[in-house]
Amino acid sequence: MKHIPISFVATLCAVQGAVAQPDRDTTTILDEVKVSAYFAEQPLLRLTGSAGVISSTTLANQSGVTLLPAFNTVPGVRMEERSPGSYRLSIRGSLLRSPFGVRNVKIYVDEIPLTDAGGNTYLNMLDPGGINSMEVLKGPDGSLFGANSGGIVRIRPVGMAPADRTASLRFNGGSYGLFHQQLSAVLNPSSRYQFAVNQAYQRSDGYRENTAMRRTALQTVHRWHYSPEREIRLVALYSDLNYRTPGGLTADQYAEDPRQARPGTAVVPGAVEQRAGISNRTLIGGVVHDARFSAQLKHVASVFGMHTDFSNPFITNYEVRDEYSVGFRTYFDYTGGAPGAFSWRANLGMEWQHGGTDVANYDNNGGSRGDQQAIDDLRSGQHFYFARFAADFRERLSLEAAISLNHYGYRYISIFPANESDFTRRRFDPQWMPKVALSYLLNPRWAWRASVSKGYSPPTIAEVRPSDNQVNTALAAETGWNYETGFRWQLSNRRVFLDGSVFYYLMDDAIIRQLRENGAEYFANAGKVDQRGLEFSADAWAIAPRSAGVLQGLQLGTNLTLSRFRFDEYQVGEDVFTGNKLTGVPAATIVSSVRAQFPRRLTVYLLHHYTSSVPLDDGNTMFADRYHLLQSKVSWERPLGKSLSLQLFAGVDNLLNERYSLGNDINAFGGRYFNAAAPRNFYGGAALGISKNNPYFRGR
Repeated sequence: MKHIPISFVATLCAVQGAVAQPDRDTTTILDEVKVSAYFAEQPLLRLTGSAGVISSTTLANQSGVTLLPAFNTVPGVRMEERSPGSYRLSIRGSLLRSPFGVRNVKIYVDEIPLTDAGGNTYLNMLDPGGINSMEVLKGPDGSLFGANSGGIVRIRPVGMAPADRTASLRFNGGSYGLFHQQLSAVLNPSSRYQFAVNQAYQRSDGYRENTAMRRTALQTVHRWHYSPEREIRLVALYSDLNYRTPGGLTADQYAEDPRQARPGTAVVPGAVEQRAGISNRTLIGGVVHDARFSAQLKHVASVFGMHTDFSNPFITNYEVRDEYSVGFRTYFDYTGGAPGAFSWRANLGMEWQHGGTDVANYDNNGGSRGDQQAIDDLRSGQHFYFARFAADFRERLSLEAAISLNHYGYRYISIFPANESDFTRRRFDPQWMPKVALSYLLNPRWAWRASVSKGYSPPTIAEVRPSDNQVNTALAAETGWNYETGFRWQLSNRRVFLDGSVFYYLMDDAIIRQLRENGAEYFANAGKVDQRGLEFSADAWAIAPRSAGVLQGLQLGTNLTLSRFRFDEYQVGEDVFTGNKLTGVPAATIVSSVRAQFPRRLTVYLLHHYTSSVPLDDGNTMFADRYHLLQSKVSWERPLGKSLSLQLFAGVDNLLNERYSLGNDINAFGGRYFNAAAPRNFYGGAALGISKNNPYFRGR
């Protein structure tokens, strides 16, 4: 108990108090939390799988310039940011293979995959202001979404809800040269047509040397109801992102001056000298057709494409990639039976993607391209078929059985120096990904659930052909079976909601990131990995929202993640790592929050994040220290007439001024593990909003 943060204990005590000591607001019935992850909206209480919802309120509680704190409010999810713009996202310990970005998690925006045909996801292209909410499905779930071993994220962009008819202009500034501007509008020119536009610009100098960041983002969503039961949606995003990469520090360098970028040596220049960084220009778009043919039958189809211009001047080379991905997704949704007695839903569909990556590496002459090192042309393709059947008995027992058949392969040709004439092909055996799950409502408050599912995640193109310029055709796909059970409980007035689960996932051929002496990365399979975990979250309104009193609402939340992840079979040469802790995964994280509402629309928000020590190498010889993070935000909103409103806000990150490394370089050669995060820093801003009460926003 001595290592459990006080905030976690305090939150649990407050939850208990909210249950045991109801006040005059106990009759207030709050809205039920619902998810639409499986093609139909349903209460989270009765969902058969483990999931988390990142609502618009959760996003609004943050600074608005990063998604990191919001993602970390979901147990089992860990997001890191090595420097401004350099995201890493994992669900249940998938940081093993993510030097940056997202690898074995599938992400969708509406019905359009943000994950490309080669398995990469550029999550950092999104501006937080363009997102309305997100749903996280934890654990392998290929039944409807294809190959993954970590989980699924479904993003709902601003403009998808019919009730959205607003506009806002927001400015935010802060420490280390932070500036963020965002313009958003959702309009209804007619009763059948709605569109949304989000534009954002963000820059930061960063805390460390060589960490300047700049991003321009534009997003639009169009919805056209050309008939009462049919709709066409257009979703498009463009992002121009540039950020510097400071590189990892040794323990001595980190202790001496955490702000410094990776220094040079007698053999290898440093990050500043080489102007190390990332430039990413990505355009993604798609059209979705949603048609209901009857009360029982619906068909959804989408076509989409993506193009990326990517360049990465690195310590030892200058990499340039030209990437594209195209595809389509289609499925039928059929419902039958009688609600309240026996009802059922069946889904049948497929998804197909094809992509290409032209990658070239040159000498890096101080941030300029030099002589050619290697040029390769890679093509990737994947498609899967899926079927799902779900049944509900008397709104108490929910059963789900689903399966998908996944195909994946790639081909490549070396243009320089080999100058090959034919493509070399690598096809993976088709993989079935079944899932069986159930949820039983013991009483109106308690629900128990259990599931068994198979995970499958082939190597991404960025892992097959990493920065060491070698194509690794021997890299195998991750596979494994996940077993889990859990419960959910809520008060009848929904003021308290508890969610807990335990899982066991035995992964074969886990993909591990390694670094060569010059800092270039490569990937290898590490045999079996034993992953056992516990996840728990609690949310409570200790004081339900009300209009009277000084304290007009008090919401408490906490989540706990315990991970006992071990290498089960792993040996490299004479080095045996079997039984060691999984690299990059903390044994415990606890995130707790308090949100207080006062008169005159004044809101105070506090978030505490505890992370235990993190193993930095497969041999468990080096660990990053545990740390506590505390952030706060105060916002005040004032109406300016019937249509306008003004919001002022200010916040502090790392209020305790902790020295910590967020986004460690695991298995780093020479002990260069540490990427120092910023100490105590501040931000503040203002937002001007136009509400739907303005006649122009009511629709005509």
